[in-house]
Amino acid sequence: MVNIGLKLFKHELSPAEVVKRSREDRFLAREIIDGIFTDFVELHGDRLSGDDMSVIGGIAALNGTPVTVIAIDKGIDIHDKLSKRNGSPEPWGYRKAQRLMLQANKFHRPIITFINTPGAFPGKTAEAQGQGEAIAKSILESMKLTVPMIAIIYGEGGSGGALALATSDQVWMFQNATYSILSPEGFASILWKDSKRADEAAAVMGLTPKDLLAKKIIEYVIPESRSHARVFNLMRKRLDDEFKQLNSLTPQELVKQRRARFRAF
Repeated sequence: MVNIGLKLFKHELSPAEVVKRSREDRFLAREIIDGIFTDFVELHGDRLSGDDMSVIGGIAALNGTPVTVIAIDKGIDIHDKLSKRNGSPEPWGYRKAQRLMLQANKFHRPIITFINTPGAFPGKTAEAQGQGEAIAKSILESMKLTVPMIAIIYGEGGSGGALALATSDQVWMFQNATYSILSPEGFASILWKDSKRADEAAAVMGLTPKDLLAKKIIEYVIPESRSHARVFNLMRKRLDDEFKQLNSLTPQELVKQRRARFRAF
């Protein structure tokens, strides 16, 4: 069983401060992949229309065990961020993720997703190409998977754009990450017609790891450190341990447990 006891940190930030930290480039997608896994081989394209570079996916080894890794990447410099829309995938990004999930299911590989997105890209082209359908199908396919899946939010976890890759057996969050139905600015604009009250909105939304852990919406908070290697070593060990437990379940038990997890909300 996952330990869902509330973890206390030396200095507890306010929700508004956590939101600010979540938007900083504290950890990068490729840095996380290279730090936790070995022998990563990236796979491209959705086999339908394109290859969204904001979604990195492929096959890697976790302590020698083959796994499928899918990560949303915000980019490094300004040009990279623009090309990846600051981590907001288009439909072909989610369809790429679906293809890799189904491939993992076929070859009995556990799946790990890493999420850092303000939300799915809301552009005209994305909407015309079926953004809503792509997100919905990602959630639907995740509910059918007979292999273990763990989602890790390492920055922003915004709206359906995050949920599309977080419909999993367990959801973990970095200490300074957020997970919410929309941004605090959007929440304040809708509720109070004033986006400047975003800090106030953050305080009432319950979007911090501490709030979500207490409500059992997530299973684990990953403590952050200046030593990224220490964080990655902890995650590697934890992932290995949890996958061993999840692999002890039959495929039917795994699917039943995953569906029950989300029906509880």
